[in-house]
Amino acid sequence: FCFQCEQTAGCAACTGRAGVCGKTADVAGAQDGLTGAMVALARTCQTAGAVGKNTYKLLVDGLFTTITNVNFDEVSVQELTDAVRAETASVAAAGNCSPEADYDMEALWGDDEDLRSLKSLVLLGLRGVAAYAYHARVLGKRDEKVDAFFVEALSSLTEPYDMDELVPLMLKVGEVNLACMGMLDAANVEAFGTPEPTQVTLEVEPGPFIVITGHDLYDLKLLLEQTEGKGVNVYTHGEMLPAHAYPELKKYPHLKGNFGTAWQNQQKEFVNLPAPVLFTTNCLMPPKDTYADRVFTTELVQFPEIAHIGEGKDFTPVIERALELGGYAETQRFTGINGGSTVTTGFAKDAVLAVAPAVIDAVKAGAIKHFFLVGGCDGARAGRNYYTDFVKAAPDDTVVLTLACGKYRFNDLDLGQIGGLPRLMDVGQCNDAYSAIQIAVALAEAFGCGVNELPLSMVLSWYEQKAVCILLTLLHLGITNIKLGPTLPAFVSTNVLDFLVEKFHIAPITTPEADLAELLDA
Repeated sequence: FCFQCEQTAGCAACTGRAGVCGKTADVAGAQDGLTGAMVALARTCQTAGAVGKNTYKLLVDGLFTTITNVNFDEVSVQELTDAVRAETASVAAAGNCSPEADYDMEALWGDDEDLRSLKSLVLLGLRGVAAYAYHARVLGKRDEKVDAFFVEALSSLTEPYDMDELVPLMLKVGEVNLACMGMLDAANVEAFGTPEPTQVTLEVEPGPFIVITGHDLYDLKLLLEQTEGKGVNVYTHGEMLPAHAYPELKKYPHLKGNFGTAWQNQQKEFVNLPAPVLFTTNCLMPPKDTYADRVFTTELVQFPEIAHIGEGKDFTPVIERALELGGYAETQRFTGINGGSTVTTGFAKDAVLAVAPAVIDAVKAGAIKHFFLVGGCDGARAGRNYYTDFVKAAPDDTVVLTLACGKYRFNDLDLGQIGGLPRLMDVGQCNDAYSAIQIAVALAEAFGCGVNELPLSMVLSWYEQKAVCILLTLLHLGITNIKLGPTLPAFVSTNVLDFLVEKFHIAPITTPEADLAELLDA
């Protein structure tokens, strides 16, 4: 049983031998077992009044592992579960108490529909927060309050809470995620410099190359260092595109451009690729036999019988495979889904706020009438062309901010400029929702109003659990009138949805024309 992603079968749940994501029932069951073991560890820590040496690391790794499209390998999931159980025993022994038994996840999946809905929002949101905590930890950043919340929230899943108690906990997930995204933003800037607007080609030059996908910028830095001077170029894919905006990454001349589009197209785009692909974190789809011998994973991403690069981060096998395959004989001119040959990224908070006076003047002069934040996860379900059509139809006196992989639906479009400012600005990865929030807050302060009073509308797409924690962050901040699609989460019950609609005015997307008319008239 699994209903955590947007593509869940029948918009209800995946219950057969394998999920829509390609994960087998055995792996899904193992991940439920891992989650139950983490709940037991959290409860044991609360009973003992202390945590173990590896508690926080294991909880973050375990939660991240259970995100859709991260780990498809039952053996590695079981190894992590065993490590969690060993930590539980260690914490109990040190605290002179009995270890808690693993929590049976069937108790959650079979709970009252509304309680299950709210607890699912907490759990799935935690998984998203853990992803950002993991990336920050790789760069040497941790926050004790964020770590401690994993223990608190996981323990709460076993409590007989009602809606009045679960709603504040759900919103606290959003609050903690805001702090976590801020920590990751600071870590990225400290490690790689302040992002700056950068045009990125979609061409691939002749010769050996490696495609790197996922989200981990530090892995990219290590790969660039190890490929330097070896005649192997590097191209980003998916959520790695924003790497081109960071000075400490773009300084490498062999970081050439971006290959392909969003994650769900990899089984088509990688088939005839004469190069290896390195997956860092998510999003992995089960590799087809036609290119499985060119796929490498690292970090928590694993798939049975696929080569895995361990903690030593020696990418020599990937580099050797690139040299062996040789790349293309001639320059390949690829395009985005709308025919564009370049994309631009790097409009994070510092870049946008640097031109804030010009933006404010344009709004006051009537040159900019409205801002849209159109972003989030991409996916394969029919109907996501809504976002392409929405952006194409946005009036010429509006500005579109975007982020995450949902931008591939339209990021190769040329929307022109308003007073020298581009109408389409890519803020970055999904965690750069933090930048988008800071931009909105700064504009609200400049105009002396609240964020909800700005001429700003959020039209979001979701797929997996990082989108859940970002949505909870927006709700924690009191942001209202969000449009969400392409479908509403299967784990949100009718009563919980009614609550969200009443309190936050969340609404499903309809048609681009109708939604634009409504939002511009608000």
